[in-house]
Amino acid sequence: MNLMKRIAFSLGAISLPGLAFAVEINLAEQLAEGGAALLVTLGLSILFLAVTIERLIHLRARAVVPGDLAERIQPLWAAHRFDEIEQMLADDRSALARVIAFLVAHRQQPYAVVSGAAGDIASMELRKHQQKAYALAIVATVAPIVGLLGTVLGMIDSFHVIAYAEGMGNPALLAGGISKALVNTAAGLTVALPALGMHHYFKHRLATLGLALEQQVNALINQRFLPQPEAPVLRVVQHAH
Repeated sequence: MNLMKRIAFSLGAISLPGLAFAVEINLAEQLAEGGAALLVTLGLSILFLAVTIERLIHLRARAVVPGDLAERIQPLWAAHRFDEIEQMLADDRSALARVIAFLVAHRQQPYAVVSGAAGDIASMELRKHQQKAYALAIVATVAPIVGLLGTVLGMIDSFHVIAYAEGMGNPALLAGGISKALVNTAAGLTVALPALGMHHYFKHRLATLGLALEQQVNALINQRFLPQPEAPVLRVVQHAH
């Protein structure tokens, strides 16, 4: 038992200083060793956060296809109260509102003309939202490459240390280069992965909202611009006696 206690005490004496050293590692110092590549990655992370926050705020259903807008327009259109419709749409900046405003302004045009132009307006509005989230794809693509560049530069520094030290007599001389390489790799992946995930999230959300917008516009055009079938006329034929 005494021998086991001595071994346990010895292991504890060895491990505790190492653990304390690991806790005392300053994250800021580790990041500072990343060099210029890490500064570029930091800039990409700021761009990622800015675009993500902006898209979370503005890419909502009310900005593309408000759920009750078409329902409120229908009775006013049926009553030919177009001035009220235009006033209502003036306070709405959604994509659906812009399409309906075009339909109201060109309500005398034939179905083919109005349908094609309304589809172009809706497609342009969706492309504007898609373009605003494109920066996330850039961050997801560039961040790992910048991290890889920092990793290569760190390994080059390590080999230079080996060359000037004339061998591997002191492994501590390699710590700076290896730390620079690993920090850049981790930083690049840390920025790229969430950026890629948010890019696909916004892409899917925009596709969902675009489908809802298409359904709303098609329903309104078909109801207001397609000629309605006339009711059959019942003719009573009187037979001559």
